[in-house]
Amino acid sequence: MAIKSVQVALLLWTTALLSWRTFCLAELMEDQGYALCVTSKRQVQNLSGQNRTNVPLDLNNETQYLDISHNPLVKLQAAPFQRLSQLCFLKATSCGLRLIYPGLFVHTPKLKFLNISNNLLDYIPDLSLPLLKILDLAGNQYGSYQLPATFEGLANLSALYLGSENALQVDFNDLDSLSDSSLQHLILGGGVEWQRYDRGSLAKMKSLQKITLKVPFCENLDLFENLLEDVNETQTTDLELVNVFPDLCNVTGDPFRNLRTMPLVKNLTILNTWINSSFMMIFLKNVFLSNVVTITFANITYNEDTPEGFKFPTLNHTMVISSIIFDSVNHYQYRYPTFEMSVDIYSKLEFVKFSGTGMNIVPCNVMSSLPSLETLDLSNNLLSDTGFWWPGCSYTSVFPKLRHLSLSKNRFVDLSFISQQTHQMKYLESLDLSFNSIFLDKPCFWPIHITSLSLSNNNLGNKVFSFLSQYLQQIDLSKTGITALTQEDLLQFPMLTHLFLSSNSIKVIPTDLSPTLVSLYIDQNSITSVSRESLAGLPSLRTLKAGDNPFVCSCDSYWFMTALNKSLLPDWPMDYTCSTPPSVADLPMSEYRTSRMSCEAWLQAAVALPVTMLIVLALCSAFYACDGVWYTKMLWMWIRVKRRGQKQANLLNNTTFRYHSFISYSHQDSAWVESKLVPSLEEAGLSLCIHERDFVPGQWIVDNIINCVEASYKTLFVLSNHFVQSEWCNYELFFAQHRAIDAQQDSLVFILLEPIPTNSLPKKFLKLRRLLMQQTYLEWPMDERKQQVFWVNLRSMLQVADHRILKDMALELAQSASLIPHDLVPLLK
Repeated sequence: MAIKSVQVALLLWTTALLSWRTFCLAELMEDQGYALCVTSKRQVQNLSGQNRTNVPLDLNNETQYLDISHNPLVKLQAAPFQRLSQLCFLKATSCGLRLIYPGLFVHTPKLKFLNISNNLLDYIPDLSLPLLKILDLAGNQYGSYQLPATFEGLANLSALYLGSENALQVDFNDLDSLSDSSLQHLILGGGVEWQRYDRGSLAKMKSLQKITLKVPFCENLDLFENLLEDVNETQTTDLELVNVFPDLCNVTGDPFRNLRTMPLVKNLTILNTWINSSFMMIFLKNVFLSNVVTITFANITYNEDTPEGFKFPTLNHTMVISSIIFDSVNHYQYRYPTFEMSVDIYSKLEFVKFSGTGMNIVPCNVMSSLPSLETLDLSNNLLSDTGFWWPGCSYTSVFPKLRHLSLSKNRFVDLSFISQQTHQMKYLESLDLSFNSIFLDKPCFWPIHITSLSLSNNNLGNKVFSFLSQYLQQIDLSKTGITALTQEDLLQFPMLTHLFLSSNSIKVIPTDLSPTLVSLYIDQNSITSVSRESLAGLPSLRTLKAGDNPFVCSCDSYWFMTALNKSLLPDWPMDYTCSTPPSVADLPMSEYRTSRMSCEAWLQAAVALPVTMLIVLALCSAFYACDGVWYTKMLWMWIRVKRRGQKQANLLNNTTFRYHSFISYSHQDSAWVESKLVPSLEEAGLSLCIHERDFVPGQWIVDNIINCVEASYKTLFVLSNHFVQSEWCNYELFFAQHRAIDAQQDSLVFILLEPIPTNSLPKKFLKLRRLLMQQTYLEWPMDERKQQVFWVNLRSMLQVADHRILKDMALELAQSASLIPHDLVPLLK
């Protein structure tokens, strides 16, 4: 089998060693406990580091989270906890605690997370907390791992931290109280070597899935081998070894040979450990011959103690391992380490992570010698554009099956160059370029197969959208300096389903943003409200993270707080607080209360309308009871009498008739009027008013009708079936009739153009029916000889000597006009 030498370029920092990054399991568990317990920030009490000697007695009864760490408390008394029945999370680390009073936890039955680590307790306290899930007792002074019998009642305990510098042995019965529990994760050891371990102590805990050992074994490797045999009898799949070999430890023998006979262990992690090249070869040989799938090295110091570097022997064995992780590697020597191993050893790797290693160049051979690699994580290194795509490399293929590439926290700058180079990776789907120094200056040409891109924590601004691929389905632009988001920005991404815009300065979520969007993260922006319309434009939305925005608690947010399905909000209600108005500042939105009446306009109208109607009805009843109708009629008649008197004076002095007749006819009879009636009368010297010719343009039609009727000596109606169907003809008849009643009884002249049965007249022409029965009218004859007689009679009805006579007639008519209408006379009696 051919051997290829791979010179891994791992360059040291020139000014200082890489900072030590400790995997803090306690902090990870604390985050889980916070998420497990806290439902509102108002129920969080953080009193850490306040130099308190006692726990306050006046804590909020609803407190769910209490942190009293880093206070000189010495002891915990029961009195302050008597009212904390809702307490779920209690942290009291580094307080110098020596005593916890019995019965303290009787008052906190809902406690799920308890951290009393790094104190001076010389015993493991009794605990009767059936809901407790996470318990941290590490870093105390107890001299034995013997658990109290009360631990049998911790039915829901899933993670337990046990560790003390004084506990130097594990006896066979120490952990019996948890042998039948549901404990899944055990963190055991105080960072000191054990003097004794009774075989079978851990084997009793059948439910264990993960074991973390914080015990060095440099001086007594037999204990380590016994531990591995016990782990093999549990259900453990994850094994973590913290500082298992201290600095400058010379390991002899093969302490990991039992890994080959542990079929259940799939994930193996080495933390905070000194490893030299000779030990690495022994360790990896056992790992490659085991069933381990994932091997992780985190915060290790690597020392190359063999002059020829790391040389791994050839193995005639199919390797099961598919994932290798190096996270934070510190190098003891100031030179490049050398690795030499068979290509087949790592040709089947699917996941590789080199993070925090100081890498500045990717070796040429690596790009083409990992044919099965699907995920590559090179975050937190010193790579640049040309360091990853090194011009000095010549290769036929570049990561032929790579689907996910993370280049986060490096020194990449040119997005256009990167977009061109990704065409070489034919199956690449996701690319992470977060925490770099990306700039936008040239167009980008992305391959169609990249569907996920992260550019978070780069200063890009609003123009970034025009440099992205239209085929993207997931875009992360968190903390990129975006100040505004528009519908046009997202129209170019027809397949977009996940958009992350956290930590920007966006003020408004526009409407009709994207119909395909499934997840939208827009938390930590400048949004004051989320409108109903904006979410209506996101019909496919299933996740909306919008917390930590300066929300205005008003009617604009009323529907968001009351009607929105909160299952869409993964951060509700914790991260949603009122920013303004000042009266409710810092109030959780889930606790903000406003009336529905004050925010729903339709509800206000629904209530106001019947109330208004009742008030109006009451006023009308009072008006009628006090004879308001009679007094109103009297007032109206008095006003009309006054106006009549003024009109009479004006009529006597100024009134004159401009026309002999105003002709009222239907538009559909205009042909007869224009061809026969008008020429015949105007040839006889009569002045006619016709609406098509004499109405004032721009004036209201009703005003035109009234003015023409009053300015004409007579009003001539051309009656036909079309006439009685015309609304405007009805108006003209109405005003002319009233004028006849008030001023001139014979001012109406009717021409019956065609027979109209009186019983066929519409109801609105009842007055016309009465007039035709009382008053003489002219019928238009079809016989031409009779038509001559018709014209003579019509002219005689309209003709006068001259305009002077018209003027005299007007004065006479004005004098005979009644000041009060006939229909109002009975009211005056």
